[in-house]
Amino acid sequence: MSLFDLSDRARQYQSDLLEFMDSHVYPAEAVYEEQMRESGDPHFQPPVLEELKAEARRRGLWNLFHPHPGTGAGLTNLEYAPLAEIMGRSHIASEACNCNAPDTGNMEVLELFGTAEHKEKYLKPLLEGTMASAFAMTEPAVASSDATNVELSMVRDGEEYVLNGRKWFASNALHRNCKVLIVMGKTDPSAAPHRQQSMMVVPIDAPGVTVMRGLPVFGYQDREGHAEIDFADVRVPVADVLKGEGEGFAISQARLGPGRIHHCMRAIGMAERALELMCRRASSRVTFGKPVSENANVQDWIAEARIEIEMIRLLTLKAAYLMDRVGNKEARTEIAAIKVAAPNIALKIVDRAIQVHGGAGVTDDFPLAMMYAHLRTLRLADGPDEVHKMSIARRELRKYRTKTENNQHGGNK
Repeated sequence: MSLFDLSDRARQYQSDLLEFMDSHVYPAEAVYEEQMRESGDPHFQPPVLEELKAEARRRGLWNLFHPHPGTGAGLTNLEYAPLAEIMGRSHIASEACNCNAPDTGNMEVLELFGTAEHKEKYLKPLLEGTMASAFAMTEPAVASSDATNVELSMVRDGEEYVLNGRKWFASNALHRNCKVLIVMGKTDPSAAPHRQQSMMVVPIDAPGVTVMRGLPVFGYQDREGHAEIDFADVRVPVADVLKGEGEGFAISQARLGPGRIHHCMRAIGMAERALELMCRRASSRVTFGKPVSENANVQDWIAEARIEIEMIRLLTLKAAYLMDRVGNKEARTEIAAIKVAAPNIALKIVDRAIQVHGGAGVTDDFPLAMMYAHLRTLRLADGPDEVHKMSIARRELRKYRTKTENNQHGGNK
């Protein structure tokens, strides 16, 4: 028996999800694209997606990410990993199963830190898939890879806070169903660096909240949008502070750990689909009298892709296993490592698949160009590669600093 063997329930979910993908999700992709084109609105909510959501819910393939039985599937990180990978193969599957970011992370935050009112007003419709949400942390004026740089001010005024500042890359804020933001800002600039920030629940239509624009990513206006949002004298009741003043940084760490590994799981699904497309294309195209698949360099790419996918899958499963066994904090090295490795390796595989497809690979006739844009962006989302590498290196060096100090102490005796 392998350490990472799936439970019977996880195998059943996997089987059911694969069947759903084949029978409904993949056939719906072309319908989705056609409905988006006909609407002329980059942030349109296509009817086919709502149909997929209803079918997924009917099949019990709903809130699979959620660890609490009754509310969600009640799966562990290890059990959820292969399911997120399967959903990652299609850009519409995660939302079809109500497992899409940033809603998943926001649901977890509201579950852990929200009031009874927050849960009734926002968490319940999010879990039902009738509402969408956004997470507003990143800012245009500062390097947001260091969350202590956040500048949006949250000033206490009686029983309210007054918010002023600007956010951007608030993904999902242009989704037609987005009703609420979770906003991180600075409540006490004089506190210790990791106690200056707080998080608040803010309705997207609150007076003073202005969605300025949707930011294009590699030329794509993603349907859910990546919004730049201005906050001008936005008044937020004290009751809408999550967990308490000064807890923003702690909440962000609790939220981003699972979110990062979910991204990596989906990235593996993208890599698998890119490899499949590369193999099919290489086998069906003939150049200079022989199939492209007979070229040694293409065979190298295919072999390397299989090797590297297996490597990042195992590292992802190890991270998921540790998160379940010892918690997110103790698994932080593995989470950081996979957050670097998965998008980079998936990006390389997609790039080679594009090359094998020739000019067709950079068009919308295949999902590869969209995958490339998403994966390249993922190297920045939830912390850039460099921040994760820095944290891994510091933990590695700490081991040797301790050894050196012990040796020095021993030498002084």
